[in-house]
Amino acid sequence: MYSFLQVNFVVCQLFALLAAVWFRTYLHSSKTSSFIRHVVATLLGLYLSLFCFGWYALHFLVQSGISYSIMIIIGVENMHKYCFVFALGYLTVCQITRVYIFDYGQYSADFSGPMMIITQKITSLAYEIHDGKDFKCLSLNSRRMPSLLEYLSYNCNFMGILAGPLCSYKDYITFIEGRSYQLTQSEANGKEEIQYERTEPSPNIAVMQKLLICGLSLLFHLTVSKTLPVEYNVDDHFQATASLPTKVIYLYVSLMAARPKYYFAWTLADAINNAAGFGFKGYDKNGEERWDLISNLRIQQIEFSTSFKMFLDNWNIQTALWLKRVCYERASFSPTIQTFILSAIWHGVYPGYYLTFLTGVVMTLAARTMRNNIRHYFIEPPEVKLLYDVITWIATQVAISYTVVPFVLLSIKPSILFFSSWYYCLHITGILVVVLLPGKKTNRGKKIQQEDHLSQSKKLEEEESPLGQNSHLATNNISNQQQKISPRYSALKQ
Repeated sequence: MYSFLQVNFVVCQLFALLAAVWFRTYLHSSKTSSFIRHVVATLLGLYLSLFCFGWYALHFLVQSGISYSIMIIIGVENMHKYCFVFALGYLTVCQITRVYIFDYGQYSADFSGPMMIITQKITSLAYEIHDGKDFKCLSLNSRRMPSLLEYLSYNCNFMGILAGPLCSYKDYITFIEGRSYQLTQSEANGKEEIQYERTEPSPNIAVMQKLLICGLSLLFHLTVSKTLPVEYNVDDHFQATASLPTKVIYLYVSLMAARPKYYFAWTLADAINNAAGFGFKGYDKNGEERWDLISNLRIQQIEFSTSFKMFLDNWNIQTALWLKRVCYERASFSPTIQTFILSAIWHGVYPGYYLTFLTGVVMTLAARTMRNNIRHYFIEPPEVKLLYDVITWIATQVAISYTVVPFVLLSIKPSILFFSSWYYCLHITGILVVVLLPGKKTNRGKKIQQEDHLSQSKKLEEEESPLGQNSHLATNNISNQQQKISPRYSALKQ
């Protein structure tokens, strides 16, 4: 049975989709002021929150209001630290009360879900203002505080209040002010920029495609997913009678079947933003419109991932970028460990979350070490590379499934039972790989990585051509930015 909150969530998101079409049609930036667009977006968001979560929605205003006060009182130099501690702490307190006082184990839509997105927005904006990033493109001074209305609109607008995704404040304000389709092209010498406009692109095709994905994902979830419960992996009879190949296959299939509900929720959220006109990223090398500015997943890359990192890079994309900005790039030691711990705290207080993310640390470090030590031996010829890709796909899917089981089971007892039924084999293997193999690449490995990096950069230049909406990826600027990439970020990309 589906809970009342889950039904409410879907109904509200469908209403938000219709409201988004109305918002783009009748409150277009060419027809009305930014003030009106902010007010309507905020009021609709708060109405949906009250309808879906009742008076628990007041937490959204309390968290946003106190965070805004902190920004005003503390000032630019330290606001990011105080906002981070308060927002994450407030979220954690709400998660504790919900889980351990009200409905432990009820893995359904709840008011802490939107608070997770608001926490990301609060901290992301505080860090952006502190760093002075991304504000030079706005009609604001480089470090001017947003007004209270702008702040509430960013945090609580109807397009993203229920399921996100996270977006940058700069991109959101640019959309509200109607400058999303203003294009900037850099001259070849990189010294001059020309601003021009095209006919405003329509998101209709992109929205219909994403709604089709939503429909297929929901159908799969309602039919197939329920017949392949993850909990069966720890069933006593299954553990006693199933062979090892059967256990491996069912582990993979059951976790694959658990993903479509996320595909549905995140793709629908993306479609809602697109329907309102938000999410345009420019044009690809073929001149096709791109509506993936705030997309949260890439399904094909997820299902065919050949590395642990490739899976993480394409799953919950905006959250991964947030973790990188607020934690990984700022950690003074063990950035991978700190980032996974922050991710666990942000997700909630179920023990299964911590078991998953701590296991993820081991898997990530082991996968990185293995890749650095052996991948360069399997680049050529193509037949060997294909065999390598098949083997790494199998290994990645099994490792991901093994890691994520506690995330779904939530409780510590069944999670430990699952790991013990596998004799902690992937934990032990991962630790041995990290301890026994050299952590740094061989000379040949470094050369291969440099070649890969150059080819990826060239591909990025082609995809994110100067026709793109956000001109910060213009061709001439890419090479300059690549020279400034920190060693730590390079390590992350391995």
